[in-house]
Amino acid sequence: MFTPAYLKLKNEEIERKIEKAFEILKNCTLCPRECKVDRLSGQKGFCKVLSKPFVSSWGPHFGEETPLVGHHGSGTIFFGFCNLSCVYCQNWTISHDGEGEEISYEELAGVMIYLQNLGCHNINLVTPTHQVPQILKALYIAREEGLKIPVVYNCGGYESLDTLKILDGIVDIYMPDIKYADNGVAEKYSKAREYSTFAKLALKEMHRQVGDLLLSEGIALKGLLVRHLVLPNNLAGSDEILRFISEEISKETYINIMDQYRPCFQAYKYEELNRRITKEEYEEAVNKALRYGLKRIDSILYRKSWKNYFAL
Repeated sequence: MFTPAYLKLKNEEIERKIEKAFEILKNCTLCPRECKVDRLSGQKGFCKVLSKPFVSSWGPHFGEETPLVGHHGSGTIFFGFCNLSCVYCQNWTISHDGEGEEISYEELAGVMIYLQNLGCHNINLVTPTHQVPQILKALYIAREEGLKIPVVYNCGGYESLDTLKILDGIVDIYMPDIKYADNGVAEKYSKAREYSTFAKLALKEMHRQVGDLLLSEGIALKGLLVRHLVLPNNLAGSDEILRFISEEISKETYINIMDQYRPCFQAYKYEELNRRITKEEYEEAVNKALRYGLKRIDSILYRKSWKNYFAL
C-alpha cells in the first residue's frame, strides 16, 4: 500500500519546514523574483498575496492528465494570483485579477479533507509557488485530521531551489510546466527573468526528489509529470526543451505535450501569438520528442482525431 511522503515525516520535521517557510515570508524569496518584501507585516510583492491562503476554487477535476484523474477525479485547489505574468494566460481572472478570497489555514485543511472524502485520487495544488508556507501549515493540520492521499505540486516551473528543498519529503508528484527555452522570450511574454535557467534547475531538483512517475493500476502515486505547451512560431523553443528533458532529466519522463494554446488575455497585442498553433507545429513537437527517445508522451495525437480540430 502506498504511503504519501508527508505521512512518513515526524511532526517535528514538518514543523521545522513550516517555520523555515514562514521565515522566508519576512523577506520573501519564495520564488526567483525575490521581491524581499515582508509579507507577514502586510507588504505585497509581485504575487500580491500576504501570509494567509488565497484560494479561488476547488473540486474534483476530470480535465487533468489521465494518471491524475483516474476514476474519481483529481482534487484540485486553485490558488489565487501567480508568480508569473503570462500575456496569453487562459486563467487570467485568477492569476492576474486575483479572483478568489483569503481563507484560514484550517479552512484550507478542510478543503483537502473534503476532496479526499469525495474520492479524489490526490490533492492537486494549482499555482502553489507563492503560497508554499500556507500550504505546508494547512497540510500539517489536514494530516492530523486523516489526510492520506498523494499531494501534487502543479506549478509554472518558475521555482526557487531553496523552496523546493523545503518541499522535499512533502510532495509526492511534481507537475511543472516548462514554458520556454529562451530567457529573453520568457521575459517578454511572462515577465520572468532567467525563466529557462530556473526551470531547468527546478526540474532536476524535482526529479531528484521523486524520480520518474510511478503508477499503480493507471493512477499516479509518485514522481515527475512535465507539461509543455506548444506555442505558435516555435516561441516556446520546444526542440531545446524536449532535448533537455531527454538528456538531462530522464527518457522515462512522463510528458504532456499540450496543444491547447489559444490567444487569451492580452495575446492579441502580439502578432506572433495572436493565432492558434497549426497541426504541423504540434506534430513537429511530438515527433521531436520521439526522436529524442522520450517514451511516455501524453499527446492529442494518441487521444483523438485531428478532424476539424484546426478549423477554428
